[in-house]
Amino acid sequence: MDTHAVPGELTSFSRFAPVTTKHIPNQAMAKTTSPDRVLPSHELKGYLLGVVGVAIFSATLPMTKLAVGSDATPLMSGEFISFARAAIAALLSLGWLAIVRPPLPRGRDWAWLSVTAFGVVLGFPLFSSMAMRYVDGTHASVVLGVLPLATAGVGALVQRRRAPLSFWLASMVGCALVVWFVARRSVPALGPELGLALGPGLELGQTNDSPGFSLGVGYADGLLLMAVLMAAMGYTSGAMLSARHRAETVISWALVITLPVTAFGTWQTWPTAPMPTIAWAALAYVAIFSMWIGFFAWYRALAIGGVMRVSQVQLLQPFFGILVSIPLLGETWSWESMAFASAVVASAFIGRQCLKNESIQRTT
Repeated sequence: MDTHAVPGELTSFSRFAPVTTKHIPNQAMAKTTSPDRVLPSHELKGYLLGVVGVAIFSATLPMTKLAVGSDATPLMSGEFISFARAAIAALLSLGWLAIVRPPLPRGRDWAWLSVTAFGVVLGFPLFSSMAMRYVDGTHASVVLGVLPLATAGVGALVQRRRAPLSFWLASMVGCALVVWFVARRSVPALGPELGLALGPGLELGQTNDSPGFSLGVGYADGLLLMAVLMAAMGYTSGAMLSARHRAETVISWALVITLPVTAFGTWQTWPTAPMPTIAWAALAYVAIFSMWIGFFAWYRALAIGGVMRVSQVQLLQPFFGILVSIPLLGETWSWESMAFASAVVASAFIGRQCLKNESIQRTT
């Protein structure tokens, strides 16, 4: 008998086989462990790996901003950034898969792999890169503060688990805070009597061509929220695959199956003008770290710690993103942005506590 069998999967011969004392606790604990009842040691490891992944992802939006530039001084297009980062990471993935030679995905794995690729390889990079042309890193970091709630929510729906009402209330509060934040920063005032604050240089009746109007800010917020949805979908499906496959394998396969699309897209959107070195360096970061290495840690964290719990580690990302944006992009410290980020993070933390303190029952 193989004494290294998967814990908790006892064969019909296990009652006759000699079992050492040190294996009994592991088997007993594994039999009672579910995706929402992870071992304390696994949960801690999941949180630590999650922090590593979030730290890497936190620089994604500021780096993307460096690559795409602004509406006044555009550099690389958002479409090129999204296709090129995925294509570069796919080439790295081909090398990884050739060395490791993991088994091919089978059955439903291909469906979940397609969702993962659509969410984090194509969807999130495209929407976020296009948005970053029109907003600063601090603004985008606050909007993406609802990503933990979105990931936990999608995880609950996909895994058919009934989260407590308090979790969904916390989610709605977090979303409302983000909507309020973007409204304060992007909606022109309709008059002093309405109590709406004017943004810098905005006056009633301005058009897109008027001086001081930041073209596409509202449009960019919509793109960022779409990016949140895409990331939540990709994180959840990728975590489900990482429970059966190595995290490195999951993201590598997702990148490889989209390589024909991303390679063609890179060729079609290649910059026609020379680009500064900083833009190419930023592209290298989002391709190697944001698109590849970061997922090694993140998917493994979600798989071993639980999607609905470890996803809340992302509550650190708005603060990390703001702190990175200040020195990297030369942005100024904003107490308003930090206040909204703190409020969004607080709602995410409360949502996490609701999941932790109340039982989550599988729907029937």
